[in-house]
Amino acid sequence: MFAGIDCGTQGTKAVIMNPDGDILGVGYAPHKIIEDPSGKREQDPQWWVDATIIAMRGALEAAGVSGEAILGLSVSGQQHGLVPLGSDGRVLRPAKLWNDIETAPENADMIARFGGAAAYEKAIGLVPLTGYTLSKVLWLQKNEPETFEQLGSMLLPHDYLNYWLTGRQVAEYGDASGTAYFDIRERKWSEEVLALIDGGTGHLAKCLPELIEPDAIVDTLTSEAASALGLSTSCVVAAGGGDNMMGAIGTGNLSEGIVTLSIGTSAAAYSHSDTPVTDPKGRVAAFCSSDGAWLPLVCMMNAAEVSSMAASLIGQDVRAINTALASCPPGANGLTVLPFLSGERTPDLPNATGSVLGINKINFNPDNFLRAFTEGVTFGMLAGLKLILSGRSCQAIHLIGGGAKSSEWRQMIADATGAQVLVPKSEEGGALGAALQAQWAWLKQAGTPAPLADLAAKAVALDPAKTADPIAERKGAYDVAFGRYRQAVLDTYQTDVL
Repeated sequence: MFAGIDCGTQGTKAVIMNPDGDILGVGYAPHKIIEDPSGKREQDPQWWVDATIIAMRGALEAAGVSGEAILGLSVSGQQHGLVPLGSDGRVLRPAKLWNDIETAPENADMIARFGGAAAYEKAIGLVPLTGYTLSKVLWLQKNEPETFEQLGSMLLPHDYLNYWLTGRQVAEYGDASGTAYFDIRERKWSEEVLALIDGGTGHLAKCLPELIEPDAIVDTLTSEAASALGLSTSCVVAAGGGDNMMGAIGTGNLSEGIVTLSIGTSAAAYSHSDTPVTDPKGRVAAFCSSDGAWLPLVCMMNAAEVSSMAASLIGQDVRAINTALASCPPGANGLTVLPFLSGERTPDLPNATGSVLGINKINFNPDNFLRAFTEGVTFGMLAGLKLILSGRSCQAIHLIGGGAKSSEWRQMIADATGAQVLVPKSEEGGALGAALQAQWAWLKQAGTPAPLADLAAKAVALDPAKTADPIAERKGAYDVAFGRYRQAVLDTYQTDVL
């Protein structure tokens, strides 16, 4: 048996998977979050540990298996968070998260120090956006200099959980590529970038963990971790990765031509690539994957939560989204929404706010309002799809997350893109991907290696009842509505979404 742990923003999930890729049990525990109007978004890393223990024990109980049967596990973690540790391995302060936007000035500062976005992309293969780890390091230096001086190591959330599990501080290429101090082409840390913060003293370079391959074993569980989780000390911990990288594995996105679109609190779109996909304008995150390739990705900070909030505002729940999409035509009778309630990452507008445009007597009703908010979120995602594909063809969109539960939302995505939308039966993409990676690494160590794509092909089943085929005659109306959205962003923020 193998286990996958998915430590997200809202909570931690664990799954137990048998060698055939079947999920036997699932456990979950929620997280708290520290936030305020400044854009601060933080969590205490101990909350992740506590949630991991609860989730793993819950998964074992649900599966009805002994912890002794778990041969290996892997961790999927929310990307970009900064976990600052002292030289003694102690957490120095709460971790700043991927959706923390109070570091926006520091991000702009770092790009300027490097000589602009194009110079940054040329050096390491991507342009840092607010939310990446780099700006958090500079923020720490500026705002908490005493903590900065105490830094002994800098870990990402999944790296920290690996450290708690094994006592070893390491990082892998996929998650590391979201720091903005990692060269995605050469797959190595960029000390040149960090020198712009510490003045070339080497202080930050010494804080970087060792890099390991995506199919590597970190170590076995410590006795403390094994006891807390109900597992054996012989259980190995694989490299793990960022939640998007594990989501790619867990949705079968391991070859070119497939796009995974995740719609949750935030949204992400990513597609496997055999070669680096870079963007001098910084709109595409040119990440490495956690299977030895690359994973061009865009992330939108405003997604299903925005539609849920809009439904709540008109006295409804999320079920009203289906009704609104079914009863109103594409384009919401002229209403256009810029859904930037939490700023935005793609396009890079950390200080943007939401807007409702084009209101008139005809479209001034709750269903048009809710459709327009859902379209606004969707158009942000469609712009992202166009960017990561960069002219390449898309065979299918694998849709995951809360948004995949809405039949009308699935149909809207199919109609607006002209692509078939497929939904994996399992909703545990990140955790399943982690379990598959653990199996992949364990088999290699055992001397019986198997291609990760073959393992995923057995585990990732698609739900035919949720397939949405595009209705060609609707695409024109969505193209017009998307054009209005694109122009509204350009007029309001002087930024083109494409």
